[in-house]
Amino acid sequence: MEKAKEMLRVTQEESDAVSRLHSGPHLRTGDKSSFYEYFAVAGIRVERVEPGCVWCSFKAPSRLADRSGKLANGAIANLVDVVGGALIHEEGLPMNVSVSMSISFLSPANVADELEITSRVLGRNGGYSGTIVLIKNKATGELIAEGRHSLFGRHNSKM
Repeated sequence: MEKAKEMLRVTQEESDAVSRLHSGPHLRTGDKSSFYEYFAVAGIRVERVEPGCVWCSFKAPSRLADRSGKLANGAIANLVDVVGGALIHEEGLPMNVSVSMSISFLSPANVADELEITSRVLGRNGGYSGTIVLIKNKATGELIAEGRHSLFGRHNSKM
């Protein structure tokens, strides 16, 4: 138990680093964005939306790079979550909850690469929805990742 406590102990240097974090501008009008939202979704630009499909581009901030300068797998997973969830979100209703995600990481992306993100609704059944999210290198067309995302939301009818 003492070993676990020691591993979780925050150093003064770590505490100082967290206190210097800036949460950035608000991303939604009338709402205060959280640190997570600023950290995770800054850089996404929606290019086109059609019923059941959305096309985005993403220029990753350098803070989302892993130690080798590649876009971190966690950042890619976050893109699948955010874009897949946004695709099925209905204005005025609470966000749906992620039930499961399956991501195939096919090739690395440099943090400086511009990515193209395409998402489609696979289907809906009651409160469940399924989406597929494809992430490609915009310049080369190389597939970086493919994610399947299941979500659930039980919303009362507006009628």
